[in-house]
Amino acid sequence: MKLTIYLFALTLMSSCTAPTEKNLEAGAEQDVMSISEKATWMDIDTASSVVTWIGSKPKGQHNGIIPLNAGQLAVLTGEIVGGKFEMDIQRLQVMDLMKDAEKSKKLKDHLMSEDFFEADSFPTASFEIVEVTPFDSTTLPEDAKEFESEYTPATLSSFMVANPTHMITGNLTLRGTTKSITFPAEISFKPEYIRAVAKFNIDRTDWNLSYSDEASVVDKAKDRFIYNTVNVGLNLEVVR
Repeated sequence: MKLTIYLFALTLMSSCTAPTEKNLEAGAEQDVMSISEKATWMDIDTASSVVTWIGSKPKGQHNGIIPLNAGQLAVLTGEIVGGKFEMDIQRLQVMDLMKDAEKSKKLKDHLMSEDFFEADSFPTASFEIVEVTPFDSTTLPEDAKEFESEYTPATLSSFMVANPTHMITGNLTLRGTTKSITFPAEISFKPEYIRAVAKFNIDRTDWNLSYSDEASVVDKAKDRFIYNTVNVGLNLEVVR
């Protein structure tokens, strides 16, 4: 299953001193329900599946990918009923700096450090599905207000997929911290493949990726912080 999880474009504030509500709330880790023995487990194609991220600050953005190590989806009667995949943090790539190896390495080294992923201690991240339900637009939060700049992160309503069919709830583990998130997705079942596509936002500080956190901008110039909001996209495909 192709998967694109567009990671990192960072959080929400109506002024430089006080963040507002988040695009999607991260909650406590949820219990994963048992999967029926009748479900079919299908391997995610890690060669074509990937997590992607976009990170923003008032004067610029970076984007990149995080490859997958392994993953599976559980399918029953034409629905996804479970699944889990693992991301290889240490193989993260900075895509917008591909033509500048020195700058790319410098940014990657910083992302691997204790300021962000602390990859030596936490070399992998994971997402485990808790529940998949029909899409319900009434459960979506209002767009959060961001500090306005040239590179303000995309809001949920402008970033999410155009035709969501389901809401996916799951436990996202980053840097040893697990939080539950729910996001809209478009899931397709075809004779050749099963595909899930999603785009949503998270707040990086919920997983202790707090370097240059917006909450401390009162002590900084307004253009020096990093947005906490993370734009996440999912493009997942399992070949039948």
